[in-house]
This record gives sequence, structure tokens and C-alpha cells, in this order.
Amino acid sequence: MAEKAIRLGGESTAAAITQAVQELYPEHKFTEAEFARKDNAAEIAVDTNFAAQSFWKDVRIRFFRKKSAVLGLVMIIVILLLAIFGPGMNAYTYSGQDLSQKNFAPRVPGIEQFGILDGSEKMSTTTGTKIVNNYVEKGKDDVYYWFGSDLYGRDIWTRTWEGARVSLIIAVAAAVIDMVIGMSYGLISGYFGGKVDMLMQRFLEVANGIPRLVIGTLLLLVYLAGVGLFTGPSLAQIFLGRLPQPRLELIPFADMISVLTDKNAVGLGAFVNIAGNIALLFPLGLFLPLFWRWFERAGRTIGWCFGTSLSIELIQLVAGGVTSADDLLLNTLGGALGFAAARLLMRACPKLAPTGEGRAEWAAPLVCWIVIIAASTISDLLILW
Repeated sequence: MAEKAIRLGGESTAAAITQAVQELYPEHKFTEAEFARKDNAAEIAVDTNFAAQSFWKDVRIRFFRKKSAVLGLVMIIVILLLAIFGPGMNAYTYSGQDLSQKNFAPRVPGIEQFGILDGSEKMSTTTGTKIVNNYVEKGKDDVYYWFGSDLYGRDIWTRTWEGARVSLIIAVAAAVIDMVIGMSYGLISGYFGGKVDMLMQRFLEVANGIPRLVIGTLLLLVYLAGVGLFTGPSLAQIFLGRLPQPRLELIPFADMISVLTDKNAVGLGAFVNIAGNIALLFPLGLFLPLFWRWFERAGRTIGWCFGTSLSIELIQLVAGGVTSADDLLLNTLGGALGFAAARLLMRACPKLAPTGEGRAEWAAPLVCWIVIIAASTISDLLILW
């Protein structure tokens, strides 16, 4: 309307706008009051306050309104300062050790006067629990380990912040390398242009267009190769006509009970036999539902883990190894736990859920496992031939 008024009367006043509208709609009656300029000085003043802010000022205001963000920033600053100055705050070094001062509890000067962090710790004995203080018992009244000392008498405070330095250096280096590679790639592409730019951009499109299924298949292939390395699913003995006597343990839980009741097996041996078998197929139960929609049902994933473990046990049967029902149960339990972890991850982050059609996706894991068995068999044949 303002443009129409300007064409008619050369200005966009209320009178000119009223005249322009009246000509467009002669059947209606309009007044200048309907097109008078609105008094919005208050709105303009409010808008001016926000419009006058710079981008970084607006970021700063929004950031400090979030208490969690401020707390996170404070924690990062504290960690940075301790990583820089922490190792130099006492006389100990990263590798310095004193076996006469091993396993000392934390002791901090000044705070020890309040009865906390004074080097005292509870120790369980056959007669009950008693409080001991290695500093006092060994006459080390002038010694302070702020985080305590380890098995070799090394200061844990110094080692903690030296390790933090390494972690921060790796993180910064990774970010810098990523930035340098990305900027260099973009600068080269933009500077040369033409065919160079076209080829570089097509390469990025291909890299970004690699389907999730391919990435999942490659990860699964690497994982199954590791499983094959530990279990040795080889059929070489059959092809060579050598069928050694296998060891069968088909009574459920018998092997686990013997391991737990054997005094010599309790500890690391029990952990390897039980927790190791559970952990073996945990990644398989985790990967399958995250990369293939066909495995979104618990029965399919757990059944697949059961089949994988069963194939390992059957191969060990013909290869002269140990075929155990407990291994089959523990492997399947590990796959079920992996599936439960995958479901929790997808519930916490729905973007992790696969988006495929779910048809015949079981073929990829099957082909990967067949490839691993074939590779293991061929490798053993070349060695034993």
C-alpha cells in the first residue's frame, strides 16, 4: 500500500495510503485513522537494547545463564590449572619411588588438623577392624602424599596430573591435526578450483555416502577376526584326515562349579573362564541391533549369538578342543547383555537406531563369520600341510 501511495501521491503518509486503498476498494469506506502511524516507541527501545548487543555479548549472556555450563567451565579450568601446575606443587616426581612409603593413605597439610585426610585408614583383621596410620607407625611425620602413594611408593598426586597433561596434549593435538587437515583440504580445493575442486568434492561425497551397513560390516569383520584369533575356528583337521579325541563337557554348570570350587582357579583363572566367556560375544550382541534393523528383536540377536557360539563349540569338537555347555551358555548370556546395552543406547539416543529395511540383513554377519572360518582353516592348512 505504501508503494501504491508513493506512486499516487509521492509519499507514504496516512492520507496518501488511505487514498490508494480507497481507489483499490471503492466499495469500502476508509479513514486516515486506520492507517495512522502506530506509536511503538517502547517496542523500538526494547529492540534497540537487543540489537545493540554484539554476537559475543549475546553468547556470554546466554552461557552464564546456564548453571551447568558455568560449572563445566569451572571444572575444565581447574583441571587445566592442575595439569599445568599440579606436578610442581610438591617435591615428588612422576617416576620417583620409595618402597618404605608404599600404600600410604592421603595426607594433606593443614586439613589433617580437622581429622580428615590425615593418613589414617581402616584395616580389616581377623579380630575386627582397626584404624592404622602408616605415617605415624613408620615415623614419617614430615611426609605428605596428597593423594596417597601406590604399591611402589610413588606419589599418586604427581602421577595423576602428569597423566592429565598427556591426555590434554593428545586431545589438543588431535583437534589441531583435524583442523589443519580440514582447512588444508578446503583451501586446496578452493584455490585450484575446476577439476581439482570437482574431484575433491566428489571424494568427500563418496566418503560421506558410505552406508552405515558397510561400516557395520567392516567393524563386525574385524571383531569376528578377533574372536577367531582367540577360539581358532578351523576345519583344517577334517581336511587333513586328523580327528583327535575331543573333550566333552555337556553337563550344564558343571564346568563353572568346578572352576569356582577349585582353590587354584579362584581369582584370575575364574575370571578368565567365566567373565571372559561372557565378554566374548558381548560386542556381537551390541553391534547387531545397532547396525542391522533385522536384529532389533531380542530373539533374533540372542539366537544369532547362540548360533555363533554353537558353531565355535562344534568346530572345537572336530578339532580336538574342549566342547563345553557352559561356554555356550556364557557366550549366549554375553550376547544377551550386549543386546540389552544396545537397547539402552538406542533409547538414550534414538539416532543410533538403524534405518534399513530389515530384509535379509542377516546375510552380512553370516558371510563375515564364514569368511573368518575359511581364513582360519586355510591358514592352518598352510601351516600343517
